[in-house]
Order: sequence, then C-alpha cells, then structure tokens
Amino acid sequence: MSQMVKISALLMSSALLMIAGGMHGLILPVRGAEEGFSLLALGLIGTGWSIGFISGSISVPHLVRRVGHIRAYAVMAAIACMTILLNLIFIHDAAWIFLRIFSGFCFAGAAMVVESWLNEVSDNESRGTTFSIYVSVTLFASTAGQMVIAVTGVAGFIPFVLAAIAYIAAVLPTAVTRTPQPAPLQTVSLDVVVLYKTSPIAVVAAFSVGMANGAFGTLAPVYGIERGFSTATIAYLISLAIVAGAIAQVPLGRLSDRIDRRKVMMGVAIIGAVAGLLTIVFNPGENALLYLLFALYGLAAYSLYAIAVAHANDFADDGSFAKIASGMLLVLGSGQMLGPIVASLTMQWMGPVALFMVPVAFHGALAATAFFRMRIRDAAPAEDRAPFQAMPSERLVTGETLNLDPRSEENEFEFDENTGEAPATEGSEPQQG
Repeated sequence: MSQMVKISALLMSSALLMIAGGMHGLILPVRGAEEGFSLLALGLIGTGWSIGFISGSISVPHLVRRVGHIRAYAVMAAIACMTILLNLIFIHDAAWIFLRIFSGFCFAGAAMVVESWLNEVSDNESRGTTFSIYVSVTLFASTAGQMVIAVTGVAGFIPFVLAAIAYIAAVLPTAVTRTPQPAPLQTVSLDVVVLYKTSPIAVVAAFSVGMANGAFGTLAPVYGIERGFSTATIAYLISLAIVAGAIAQVPLGRLSDRIDRRKVMMGVAIIGAVAGLLTIVFNPGENALLYLLFALYGLAAYSLYAIAVAHANDFADDGSFAKIASGMLLVLGSGQMLGPIVASLTMQWMGPVALFMVPVAFHGALAATAFFRMRIRDAAPAEDRAPFQAMPSERLVTGETLNLDPRSEENEFEFDENTGEAPATEGSEPQQG
C-alpha cells in the first residue's frame, strides 16, 4: 500500500495521458475518412505518429537532462494539447500528417518521463508489481479513451476538446508530486549487428509486428468507415482487439516459458494470418463473426512482440537486455512507419478489406522464419530463460518502459547518469536464437 501511495499520482498522470492518446488515435482516422481524406493520406497520418514517437524516444532524454523532468513533461503535454486543437482548426490531410508527428513526439516524451519516475520509486522487490500495474493502467486507460469516442462520436468539436483537456490535465499529478526527480532518461540506441547476432528471429518478429500492427492500428478504423460501420462499432472492434491481445499475453507468455518460444511465435503468427485471411474471404458485416475475427486477430497480433522480446532476452548477454530490447524497439518503429503506407496503397488498389493482406503476409513470413530458425538452432536451455513479462501495446513502448521492466534490473543493466547511455558490455559474442 505504501508503494501504491508513492506511485498513485504518476499512475493518474499516465492514465490521463493514455485516455487522451486513445481518443486522439481514433478521432483522426475516423474523422479523416469522413472528411474525404485519401487512403494514402490516412496511412501517412499513422506514419507521422511513428516518426514522431521514435524521434521523441531518441531526443527527449537530452531535453530532460537540460530542463528537468517536470518542465519537460509540462512541455510535452502542452504541445500535445495544442496539437489536437490545431487538428480541429486545420481540418486538412497535409496539416494532420504534419501535426501527427508532433503528437507522437510528445506522447513518447511524456510517457518516458512518467516511466522513469516509476522506475525511481521502485525497488527490486516491488519492480515487477509496479510494472504490471503500469501495464494494466495503460491498457484500461487507452481503452477508456476509445470508449469515450464510442459515446461522443467524432463529429463537431467536442471529442477534440475532451482529448485536449485530458492531455493538459495529465500535467497536474506530476506537477504536485513530492516524489524526487529520477536519474536522466535512457537513450535508445540501435546496434544492428549485435541485435541480429543475438536473435535473428526477434528482429524479423519486431519488423513484422510493426508492419502488421502499424497498418491495422492506423487503418482498421478506416476499413470500418469504408464498410459503413458506426463510430461506436469501430471503437468496440479496435478495443476488443487490443484487450484480447493484452489478455492473451500472459497465458501465451507462460506457455513460452515452458516450450521453445519460437514454436509459440510460429503458432500465434499463424493464428493472426488465418484471422486476417478469414476476414478477407468472408468480409463480414456488423455481426458476431466480425467481432470474433477481430478478437482472434488481436489475440495474436498484440501478444507477439512481448514474446519476441522475451526470446531475445533468453539469448542476450548478462546486462544487455535493455540495449537489445531498445534496438528491437527501433526495428519495430521502422515497420510501424512503413506498414500504414503499404496498407493504404493496397486498400486503394483492391478495396477496404485488402487492409488485412498486410498482416496476412507479414504474420505468414514470421511463421515461416520461426520454422526455419527452429531447424538450424536449438532452443535456449530452460535454466537460461528469464520468466516472461507482459508489456504494454507496442505503440506505447519507450526506452524507459524497458528500463522499468524487471528483467532490466535482473540483468543489472545500468545507465551513465550524465549521458543516459548504456555502458559497453563485456564478454563473448551473443548466442544466436
């Protein structure tokens, strides 16, 4: 309970941020489609978010070292609030693409500040509990934001203003918290050679998940609009997919603790590919089959990345978990940038349901790669595997999320307090997985 009191203000701030982000992420594609934006423009809005999010993950740590956590967080929330209000003033596709870069940047920065604070107040015994609570808060708050849009719709100015209020309200808990400001933020870095040597399948999984979920997360609402679904139905479908994936993470992760994680990744990727293929074949209307297919797709698509991170951790050298996982984060981000563009062009050419061709292709490729890797490399010994840890949706994972992850503490991974950089690790070449 004393730990909960310490982090309650930070969790409240994070919840408000996620509510605003959930609303913002659903308003833009649905309202944009209703305004007649092209499919390519709607895809580029999703790409803009990913560009901003990755840019924020890289550059915000430098800002925090200059002005401190509270000021940096206030700047991020204020700019995010301004951004969504500018979305309301300038209803134009080019303006929304440009502004979405800023919202992704600010969202990454604000999330990193909260996560670093949570990391500061968590000791070895409470880190796992704190991380689990944080993951749950991000899930429920983001879903709550989407449910608000199910009630308000996207017409008029009300949804934009409500999201802006949530953004700026997120400043208040952090502004009055008495929790000491934490150490400088982690700088995300990418070492392609080390990452690929550590786990080729994890790299393929990160890129495939980025492509598939970047396309689905951005354009599934557009698919719904093109099919004539109501805003409420779209919000329910997207929320169902996300919740199904979050719920499935734990049992699938525990299964991957017991058997070769690549078998689990292959099976889950096949489920995602089959769900997408069935959606293409049946192209159902607003009925039970549609909800079932979205739930099945979400179960697979939103649980894969956490398993891939766990697999990479199994083969990482001691002390390199966060470095490996942050590299995967940048590979994931590259997929999230490209996925919406590829899917929008495919939809423009073959119709709305062609959205699911991208997840089918990349989940199929991941399943094939996992099968191939199992034939040339043995699984990690059971005694060398760290227990699986559920993670937030990959659209919300930052470098500080990885630093808060209890596996980072178990590997005794530390950062230079002046630069935020990881120290060089010593030892033999990482084992391939």
